Amino acid sequence: MINILWVEDQTHWVTKFKPILEQADLSIVSPIGSSAEGQSNSQNEVQIFKFAEAARMHIAQSNSAPDIAILDANMNGNDQAGFSVSRALHKKWPQLPVIYLSEHSGTGIEQQAFEETGAQDFIAKHQQNIEAVLCWRIKAALKKSQLSGRGSSGGTQSDSNNTEILTSGSLSIDTASWNVYWHGERLMNPLNERRPLPPTPRKILRYLVEASPSPLTTSQVVDKLDADPERFSDANYRQHIRTLRQSIDQAAERKGKESFTDMCKSGKGITTFGDSSAYCWIKD
Repeated sequence: MINILWVEDQTHWVTKFKPILEQADLSIVSPIGSSAEGQSNSQNEVQIFKFAEAARMHIAQSNSAPDIAILDANMNGNDQAGFSVSRALHKKWPQLPVIYLSEHSGTGIEQQAFEETGAQDFIAKHQQNIEAVLCWRIKAALKKSQLSGRGSSGGTQSDSNNTEILTSGSLSIDTASWNVYWHGERLMNPLNERRPLPPTPRKILRYLVEASPSPLTTSQVVDKLDADPERFSDANYRQHIRTLRQSIDQAAERKGKESFTDMCKSGKGITTFGDSSAYCWIKD
């Protein structure tokens, strides 16, 4: 059984797709490890919310993640409604696959869904054989999520104490202690190398790695940090990025490695995306 969270404000789409989603065989493998394809008695749980506010409240209060989320983008005339739900989902469950089922395919809304919210897919409601297409794409997103683990940009390793290490190229992050290493050299405060890198830039670096290859804007970082949007500005974000680059530069120098700043200029490491208020991690 697959648990689906679906946010859709138009009743006729709910009427059309809900029975299909409930009965579709969306499993990747059966409990004994063989393919579950072809089973006809599948019963999935579909939680439907017609308002973004209700969905966000449910997410905040829930202790268990759905297997996948399906979001409409524009709801009740608000182009940002679906995106606000996506941010709430990824703030709580960063690796949750999210796909959009929308009437705005091929527009700036679709572009924003991929570039700013880390969407797995964007499906046009008005297309031939949409019922089957929807099920195929959901199953593909679930399979991709299962295979990718922590995402394409890096992976996780566990030591004997079950400490997770997030890795991406020459970078590694201890997700328990938040210590960060470049070529095995611990990142320190660029203003005082006897002190560790401050917590906020360390967190931002982890969020960038987890989101890669998608960029993170200032508003997305505010959501992930649970910061005050009135006090965390584009300028604050840029300053933390400068601190990260300087810290990694110092670690690279200590290890006799290539300048991280030069690497960033060549399109690797922490790169500017579009403008100075969005950044992306590209594995070296």
